[in-house]
Amino acid sequence: MKKKVLLMGNHDTGSGKTSMRSIIFSNNLASATSRFGATIDVEMNHVRFLGSLVLNLWDCGGQETFLDSYLASQRNTIFRDVGVLIYVFDVETRDFERDISYYIECLDACRKNSPEADIFVLIHKMDLVTGGKRERTRAFELKKRELDKYSGSTPIKMFGTSIWDETLYKAWSRIVHTLIPNAPLLSSHLTSFAKICSAIEIVLFERTTFLIIARSGTSTGDLDDVIPPEAGPDSDPNVINPERFEKVSQLIKAFKVSCSRMQEQFHSMEIRFPNYTAVLELMTTNTYVMAIVADPNVQTATLRLNIRLARERFEELQAGSAG
Repeated sequence: MKKKVLLMGNHDTGSGKTSMRSIIFSNNLASATSRFGATIDVEMNHVRFLGSLVLNLWDCGGQETFLDSYLASQRNTIFRDVGVLIYVFDVETRDFERDISYYIECLDACRKNSPEADIFVLIHKMDLVTGGKRERTRAFELKKRELDKYSGSTPIKMFGTSIWDETLYKAWSRIVHTLIPNAPLLSSHLTSFAKICSAIEIVLFERTTFLIIARSGTSTGDLDDVIPPEAGPDSDPNVINPERFEKVSQLIKAFKVSCSRMQEQFHSMEIRFPNYTAVLELMTTNTYVMAIVADPNVQTATLRLNIRLARERFEELQAGSAG
C-alpha cells in the first residue's frame, strides 16, 4: 500500500525539509546535512515502512518560482491523493507575510484535492532560539498562535522541531503514526503484553527509522495518550520524561550509524539503572521492542523469552498495520 506524503515549506530555500528527511529515512547524522543543496522542483522518494507500507515522499522545493507553479499549473497533480501534508516553517523566517500567503493557498489546495489528508506544521530550527527550554517553548507558542489564526477550521497538528534533538523524532513518529490503520490494536496488544511481562512500559519502534509505532498504556492508540508511571521519591527523572522514547530513537539511530562505520551490526541492548531495567530486542522483521521493568525480581532472560514467544503474534498484527 502506498501513501503520498507531501513535504512543503517556506518560500525561501534552506527551511530544512531535505535535512530532516535524510536524518529520518536515510540514516544521516545532523552534522552531515550541511552539505545538502536546495531542492530543485519536486524530489520524489519511495520509502518502505513496516515492510509493505510505502511512503511516497514528495519533497517540494521552496523557491518562489516552484511554489507559484505548484499552486497554479501543477495544483491538481501536487495536491491530489495526499495522505499527509507537512508544511515546514523556519522559526526565524525572513518574510512571514509571504510565507503565510503560500501556507493559506497550500491549505486550500489540499482541502479541495485531498480533503481526508492529515496536516502537520513543523516550526523548525528551534535550536536557533536563544536561551533555554522556556524561551523555546515561548517562541513556539507565539508562532503557533499566529499560524492558528490563518488555519481556519482546518485541523492542524503543530510541533516545534530541530535536527539536533529528539523533537524531530517526536514529530515524525506522530506523522507516520497517522498512516498506520491498526495503531489502537497494536497498543492494546502491547498493553496486554506489558502485563504478562510485569513491565511498566513497552514501546514498538520501526526497525530502520526507529520511529515510534505504538506504546502500551494507551486507550485510543494515540502516542500521546499515555499516563507515565508514577515516580517515587527516589525515581530517576528520565523514567517519566514525556519525550523519553523519542530520545531513545535519536540515540539508537546515532549508535547504529557508529556500528555501521565499524562494520558491525546492531542487534539488541540491555540497560540497567538502580530503579529499572530496559531491554531492546528485535520483535518482528521490521520492528524493535523496548520493555522496561522496575521489579528487580523480573529477570531479563525471562523478558527476552517472552519477546521471542510473542513474535509470531506481532508479525500477524504488523501485516495488518499496512492496511
